[in-house]
Amino acid sequence: MESIIGTGIVCAILIVAVSLIIRSMIKNKRRGKSAICGGNCSCCQGNCGKH
Repeated sequence: MESIIGTGIVCAILIVAVSLIIRSMIKNKRRGKSAICGGNCSCCQGNCGKH
């Protein structure tokens, strides 16, 4: 029974962590920021289509 509770706690922590990461990614996407485009066109030569 104790291992089930421990597993549940670990799963809950992972779900919260993943949710926060996804939330952050969505907010960044809405602000025009993303992992793909850092706004430095010298690196991607403008291939991101934003600049």
